Amino acid sequence: MLKPFWRSSVGEGVDVGGRQRRSPGEKVSGLMWCKDLGQHSCGGFSMAVVQANSLPEDQSQLESGPLTANGQWPLGTFVGVYDGHGGPETSRFINGNLFRNIKKLTSHGGGLSVDVIKKAFAATEEDFITSVRKQWQVKPQMASVGSCCLVGIVSAGLLYVGNAGDSRAVLGTLEGRSSRKMKAVQLSADHNVNFESVREELRSQHPDDPTILAVKHGVWRVKGLVQVSRSIGDAYLKRAEFNREPLPLKFRVPEPLEKPILSWEPSVHVHSLQPEDRFIIFASDGLWEHLSNQEAVDIVNSDPRNGIAQRLIKAALKVAAMKREIRYSDMKKINRGVRRHFHDDITVIVLFIDPPPSILTSPLSIKGPW
Repeated sequence: MLKPFWRSSVGEGVDVGGRQRRSPGEKVSGLMWCKDLGQHSCGGFSMAVVQANSLPEDQSQLESGPLTANGQWPLGTFVGVYDGHGGPETSRFINGNLFRNIKKLTSHGGGLSVDVIKKAFAATEEDFITSVRKQWQVKPQMASVGSCCLVGIVSAGLLYVGNAGDSRAVLGTLEGRSSRKMKAVQLSADHNVNFESVREELRSQHPDDPTILAVKHGVWRVKGLVQVSRSIGDAYLKRAEFNREPLPLKFRVPEPLEKPILSWEPSVHVHSLQPEDRFIIFASDGLWEHLSNQEAVDIVNSDPRNGIAQRLIKAALKVAAMKREIRYSDMKKINRGVRRHFHDDITVIVLFIDPPPSILTSPLSIKGPW
């Protein structure tokens, strides 16, 4: 069933960095980009991104295939949210390679599985490390760039969620078939060391390293450098060959790197979709820093679908403005770069799960917006 989906080429395809045409319904306003409403193979979707960094470090994509020939369950929809840190290079690399690796593995192995997702993460990690190695002498800073990586795949009644980092997938589901109350169910594991359980996991993996964690600028960080224990990239915290000159001293770990400090391996959760399940919110950490799971689900449940991803971002930005005691209208006037002092880049993709049939008739591919 999966093969035609994984072979799908760009149909409505868009990469709004100027390399391809924009699809109908895309809008840009200041630092905000959005696709208010579209159709994927399992229902509707809404997608939005707001930039805060001088260079956008968030990347994202949505790939979807049409119904099977006999009108059975759709072949599949893939969602990726890639939250870069230290620069945009890793998130851009994932955007160009992870889905391709999943396609390759499913075609060779006969279908989608937890093992395929893990192997695709491993292949993407190894490919990026190879790229860092090739550029080591001319661009050593590439060793200090990394990205969180969240993927969701809906196919054949199952939802696969793979995550390395602190982006998050949250399901909105009715508490019962006769209930109108919507509850939030987190489907992804967080790998942020500001959670005690993640710190304990990291300490147990490095029992002989008392400096594995440090508080810097009021937050816990691995070696005082990054907040996540799992990522793609961050080669300087995984391979001893990069923990030396010409990497700038501020990134180098004083102790010999005898084993990787960070892991690339995702936690993978498989959820069997139920009639009560209505939508999934995929978002980078910038959203969850300001909204709880339940707050986000309540907004999606109570508002119209059209533009819902953008409204989630605006809700988070209003909270961010309130924390800094300024008006939302004033914060919108602040330029990128300076905006990072108020909030991070934020990516949101809301995937609605509707009963078949779907109106999607050709493959869909959206990357962007950069």
